[in-house]
Amino acid sequence: MTVDKDERRPEARRRRRASHSMETVVSEAVAILDESGEAALTFRALAARLGGGVASIYWYVSSKDELLDRATDHVLGEAMAEIDTFEDSDDPIADLRAVAVALFDTVAARPWLGGYLMRDTGTQPNGLRVYEQLGRHVMRLGLNPRDTFHGVSAVLGFVIGTATDLGQQIPAEVVDGTMTGAEYIERFADQWRALDPEEHPYVHYIVDEFAVHDDAEQFRAGLDLLLAGLRLQAGQR
Repeated sequence: MTVDKDERRPEARRRRRASHSMETVVSEAVAILDESGEAALTFRALAARLGGGVASIYWYVSSKDELLDRATDHVLGEAMAEIDTFEDSDDPIADLRAVAVALFDTVAARPWLGGYLMRDTGTQPNGLRVYEQLGRHVMRLGLNPRDTFHGVSAVLGFVIGTATDLGQQIPAEVVDGTMTGAEYIERFADQWRALDPEEHPYVHYIVDEFAVHDDAEQFRAGLDLLLAGLRLQAGQR
C-alpha cells in the first residue's frame, strides 16, 4: 500500500485527531465547570467527555487559562444575547440597572465564573461588549470621562463581587439534605443572637432581617443605592 508522504507528517496526523470544533470544546468545558467546578476541568477530563485524545484539545486552546477565558466568553455571549434585546428608555439609570441585573444573574448562577470575568478582553470579546453596554448608559448621563469611568467601575465591581460571593458553592449540609438553606442561615443567626448585644449592637439590630433575607433582593437593594448616588452625581432627580 502506498502512503502519501503528507499523511506521514505530524501536522496531518494532528489534524485528523482534532475532529471536534471550538464551539464543541468550549461548550463541553462550560458543562464540566457548571457540574463540578474549576478543579474538575482538566484536558484529560474534557478529552474523555469529547471522546478523543488529550492532544486534540491543544488544537483549539494552548492552555487551561485560555480554555477558562473562552468558557467565560461563551457564557457572557449568552448574557449578551439577552442584553441585546433590551431597548433604551428615557432613563439611562434604569437601562444601566437592567444590564447590571442581567450580568449579576449570569455570574451568580455559576460559582466558577466571577474569577475569570474580564480577565482578558482579547480572548473575551463578549466581556468587552458588556463593558461597552454599561459604559454607553453611563455616558448618557453627561459625566466627564473620569466620573464615567469611576461610575462604570463601581457598578461592575459591585455586580461581579456580589454575584461571586452569593454564587459560592452550596454548603455540604444543604447539598446532602442534612438541613435546608433556611435552616443553615438560621444556625448562624442563632449564633449571632447569642453574642453580647453591648459588644455587637449592629449584629443584634439586623439579625432578624439576616435570618430571612433573600440574596437577589439584597443585591438589587445595594445596586439601587449605588445607582441613586450616580443619579445624584449626574444632577438627575
